[in-house]
Amino acid sequence: MRTLALRGFSLMSVLRMATYADLANRPVLTQPVYEAGRPIEVVAREFGLEPSAVIKLASNENPLGPSPLGLAAAKKALDNCHLYPDGGCTFLREKLAKKWALEPGNFVIGNGSNEVMILLAQAFLRPGDEVVFGSQAFIVYKLATMLFGATPVEVPMPGYRHDLKAMRAAVTAKTRIVFLASPNNPTGGTDDPADILAFAASLPEDVIFCLDEAYTEYLEASADLRPLMKSGRKVVLSRTFSKAYGLAGLRVGYLLGSTEVCGLLNRVRQPFNVNLPALAAAEAALDDDAFVRRTREVNAAGIAQLSAGLKQLGFAFIDGKANFLAAQIPKAEEAFTSLQKAGVIVRPLRGYGMTGWLRLTVGTEAQNARLLAELAKL
Repeated sequence: MRTLALRGFSLMSVLRMATYADLANRPVLTQPVYEAGRPIEVVAREFGLEPSAVIKLASNENPLGPSPLGLAAAKKALDNCHLYPDGGCTFLREKLAKKWALEPGNFVIGNGSNEVMILLAQAFLRPGDEVVFGSQAFIVYKLATMLFGATPVEVPMPGYRHDLKAMRAAVTAKTRIVFLASPNNPTGGTDDPADILAFAASLPEDVIFCLDEAYTEYLEASADLRPLMKSGRKVVLSRTFSKAYGLAGLRVGYLLGSTEVCGLLNRVRQPFNVNLPALAAAEAALDDDAFVRRTREVNAAGIAQLSAGLKQLGFAFIDGKANFLAAQIPKAEEAFTSLQKAGVIVRPLRGYGMTGWLRLTVGTEAQNARLLAELAKL
């Protein structure tokens, strides 16, 4: 009988047929599974609804649809989909460099901003390392940490807001990366740009600070990490085209950092990781300032509409600055199902340690009104 002892197998596993779990890398066995917002078509089928009658306010997607300039470029790119995309993402990086007054080598393009965070973890984390982030922060921080055998350090968030002093105190000699999102997902809270910069500057030189700016287009002002980056501090930021630009279905985001860190991440980045229509759409969408302005206007009005409606219903919520609100709804899990039956998809936050809360994406004025009407029925 073949011995498996060298691979860490027990005697019991030798005496029976090995399973895939026996063969898997250890971190995979405890890896949490990301739970996405439910698709319209799936909910429609489950509850016997017409897909056209279902609205999705679960995944913080843009209710105005995709950037018109981006959509037109993506459609045109499909004519050449028999060709591989530009593996170096040359033109998108050049355009980003112009926008940020940096060099193309300061950017890594990813299959959504999720991927660039995973690339960061892949390049720098090993068993024994620690990663610090808020206890109600974006779940991908934890997923990326655990996937590479590092230890997540989840810092409590009083009132579901970051405690930067506590996060700084959680940094030890084992800390390799600190993740911070502003606005934070799924709570929506923001941190003052000056506080973010002071926090980043206070970190040890061997700790990488990653500022997640997926929702920054909805803010009036955000922290500028470029001076710290140019001074040699280990800071990076990530952004996405999924939200304000409305390109969630195409999956394209980017990381901004020093040429050194970007060079290392490009070593582990998969070839052709971003498809051809996505690259074309993102490049064109960068010019769609009118669409982004309209998105911000509709979002601001929607936040005001939902806030007023939730107050009238007597439901507590977090005063967020992104394109969603986290609301405390009585019997939230039951409400989640009832809303689906009525053709309204939202996002329960039990997986974030927020039992009793639902995340409500800002929709159009009519969609917001329908959501509030259904909540009133509860």
